Amino acid sequence: MIGVIVGVVISSVLYAKTGFSLFGAAPNQHAPAAETSNAELTSLAYTVIRYINESDYPALSHVAHPEFGVVFSPHATVSLTTNKCFQAGQIAAFASDTKVYVWGVHESTGEPIEMNPESYFAEYISNRDYMSASIVGVNRIVKSGNALENIKSLFPDVQFIDFHIPGSDKDAAEDFEWSSLRLGFEEYEGRLWLTVILSSKWTV
Repeated sequence: MIGVIVGVVISSVLYAKTGFSLFGAAPNQHAPAAETSNAELTSLAYTVIRYINESDYPALSHVAHPEFGVVFSPHATVSLTTNKCFQAGQIAAFASDTKVYVWGVHESTGEPIEMNPESYFAEYISNRDYMSASIVGVNRIVKSGNALENIKSLFPDVQFIDFHIPGSDKDAAEDFEWSSLRLGFEEYEGRLWLTVILSSKWTV
C-alpha cells in the first residue's frame, strides 16, 4: 500500500512539473494532430470497434499509440493517474492475461474497479453493440452525464469518435439507459494511433 501511495505521489509530482505521468505521457508532449478527414477518422474507429467485437487483441495492439500506449477509462472523466495505460505488447496479450488490475474507481461508491482485461472489456467496452450505434459523433460528445468531460483538456490534439446508444424508452422524460463508447486518436509519425478508450453512461 505504501508503494502504491508513493507511486501515485511521484506520478502526480512529475505530471505537475514536467507534464509526464508514470501512467502515460501528458497531452502537451504529444505531437500536434495532422489534418485528417472525417471519413478516415470514422473508418479507423469502426475498424477498432470490429477488433473489439472479435476480441482480436493482437490486431487492436497494432493501432495502439507506439509511444504512449492506450489509456482505458471506465468513465467520461479520464485520469492519467488512476486509469490504466497499456502498451501495444500488453494489449496483444489481453486474451491470456489473467492478472487483476485496478482500472479506476466506481463513481457511486469510490471502490476500485478490479478486473482482468477480458472482464473489463465485457463490462465496459464490448457491453453494447457499438458497431450498430444509432448516433455517431465525430469530434463531438453526443451526450453527457454529471461526470466531467475532460478528454479534450487532457489531450488537446485528440480526434475522437463517440459511438452513442440511446436508452430503450425514447418517450421517457429522462434517459437512464444511454451509453457511449468514445475512441480517441492522436497523430504520430504521419498517421493516427489509438490513445484513449473511454466508456460514458448516465450517472447520478
